[in-house]
Amino acid sequence: MKRDSIYYQIFKRFPGLIFELIDYRPEQAQNYRFESVEVKETTFRIDGVFLPPEDAKPKIILFAEVQFQKDEGLYHRFFTESMMYLNRNQSQYDDWYCVVIFPSRSLEPSDTTTHRIFLNSDQVQRIYLDELGSSNQQPIGINLFQLTIASDEAIAEQAKQLIQRVKLEQTDPLPKTEIIDIITTIAVYKFSSLSREEVEAMLGLSLEQTRIYQEAKAEGRELGREEREVEILKVTVPLLLKTGMTIEQIAQQLNVNLEAVRLAAQEKGT
Repeated sequence: MKRDSIYYQIFKRFPGLIFELIDYRPEQAQNYRFESVEVKETTFRIDGVFLPPEDAKPKIILFAEVQFQKDEGLYHRFFTESMMYLNRNQSQYDDWYCVVIFPSRSLEPSDTTTHRIFLNSDQVQRIYLDELGSSNQQPIGINLFQLTIASDEAIAEQAKQLIQRVKLEQTDPLPKTEIIDIITTIAVYKFSSLSREEVEAMLGLSLEQTRIYQEAKAEGRELGREEREVEILKVTVPLLLKTGMTIEQIAQQLNVNLEAVRLAAQEKGT
C-alpha cells in the first residue's frame, strides 16, 4: 500500500486533521499549509511540516512524521532535522510541536532514552493508530487514519461504513466529496489487483466521479497520446533521414524531443 502518498493526500487536503489527532485546535487550524520544506545550507528535506498562515497569532509550526516500518534511527533524524529547520527559520514561528504517527507501538524505536528530553516534553506527541479506539466512536477525520491500517478482511466493510457516515453526517469543514476521494484512494491502493467494477461493488458506489478515477483516465489518455506519437515517429523519422536531414533538424522541424527522434531512428536500425 502506498501509505506515503495516501498520508500526503490526507494532510495536503485536510491539514486541520493533524490537530484532531493530537487533540489541540489552534484558532486557524484549517488555514495551515502542509508542505515539504528544504532546509537552507543543508542537504536534507523535511517532508511533513505544517506551516501557519501569515496572520496567525501565535505562529506555531508543527512537524509530523508517519512511520510504518521499524527504523531505529527515526528519532535522531526527526528531531535533528526539526531543530535545524527551527534554527534556520527563527523569524517564522513563535512555538513548535512534533507529532510522530505509528500504526502500533511495536514499530517505535526501542531507544526512547537518548531523546527523552523531547519524548517526555509536552511539545512532542506519539500517536499509535491502533490505540485510538473503536472507529464508530471517533470523528470521521480520525477514521481516515484508522482505515489505512485496516486488515485486508476488514477494510472493505470499514470503508463502506465510513462512506455511509460521510453521506449522512455533517462533515464541515471537510468537503464530503474529498473525504470519499480519500477513502476510495485507500481502497484502490489496498486492492490494486481488483477491477474497477469489483472495487465499486465492494464500496457500494461508482468510481467514475472520484478524483482517483479521473486522474487515472487522464494518465491513460496521456500515455495513449505518447504511445501514438512514438509510433508516428518510427515511421516519419526514417523517411526524413533519407532526405538528408539530421536528427537535430528533424527534432526541430517536428518540435519533438531530440532523444525521442534518436530512439525512433534506432528502432529502424539507421
